[in-house]
Amino acid sequence: MSADGQKAPEVVLNSGYEMPVLGLGTYSLLEDKCVDSVYTAIESGYRLIDTAYMYHNDVICCEA
Repeated sequence: MSADGQKAPEVVLNSGYEMPVLGLGTYSLLEDKCVDSVYTAIESGYRLIDTAYMYHNDVICCEA
């Protein structure tokens, strides 16, 4: 839930699980820009953060 109490929209998958409609892709984010972007996204209600080892920022994303 975001700081203002709103939850990001979700869709229900065929499996019955809910998945956030909004997500943050981190492919090109590095260093402080990555940490700041992920932190802001989480504070805004995002719960889908796309990262991968091959992006070379997976550890940096966790700092947020």
